Amino acid sequence: MTTPDPINAKAWSPSLYGTHGHFVHSKQHTSAIIELLDPQPTDRIFDLGCGDGKLTKRLVTDYNVRSVVGVDASAPMIEAAQVECKEQVESGRIIFEVLDGFDVETSKWVGEGFDKVFSNAALHWMKRDPVAVIRGAHKVLKSGGSFIAEFGGHGNIACVHAALIAALKRRNVPNAENLMLFFPTTNHYAKLLDPYFTPTHLEIIPRPTLLPTDLNGWLSSFATHFLEAVPESDRENVRSEVIEECQPVLCDDEGRWWLDYVRIRVIAIKK
Repeated sequence: MTTPDPINAKAWSPSLYGTHGHFVHSKQHTSAIIELLDPQPTDRIFDLGCGDGKLTKRLVTDYNVRSVVGVDASAPMIEAAQVECKEQVESGRIIFEVLDGFDVETSKWVGEGFDKVFSNAALHWMKRDPVAVIRGAHKVLKSGGSFIAEFGGHGNIACVHAALIAALKRRNVPNAENLMLFFPTTNHYAKLLDPYFTPTHLEIIPRPTLLPTDLNGWLSSFATHFLEAVPESDRENVRSEVIEECQPVLCDDEGRWWLDYVRIRVIAIKK
């Protein structure tokens, strides 16, 4: 067995995401980061890791920003975003592109002078080189432009991750802990930002999150990089072990699953 690259953009399923992960872009869970974004009618916004485009669309329909460019490494998610935002794409208010966050710094968007780079629930997937992602944000912004983001922070979904790592270690998967995504502390992220941005807001917030379905659905959508580390014939066993281990801690007396989400929220100004 080999330890795969934690991030496989082709593995994203818009239908699974829509069923098990739609809380990610819900108004309840995005109100805080939208308040920090403070979208204005004059804003040209670069949406980094836009996913299925539902939140991207709201920037235009609910807040009337001037325009948005949404990029994501997943072609299926961008295809879903094109459908979701058909009217806004046809009017030119939104442009979507398949583009990995690591490649923004060498993309055609460098020097475009966006007012804001925005990212919700995406930067933790960009583990391989988070500084390259920061450089990309810096290069597409205008002088004094803002980088506003929310993503997983240190301790994010710790119970489930501990159970997943333990299940893989029982199967002798090497370096199973390296499948964890990028969940930094505020101090760590501030150091990464420092050459390029001045943080004006940087906090880490526990956010217990009620799942719309159950832990099995969440694992299907967000833990494929762990499950792919074992043969397909053993993946259901891993799921069952993780669910059994986490149920006493994360499942309430009504059978609802609450995950221990922890979020970093940041506003940083381009130096």
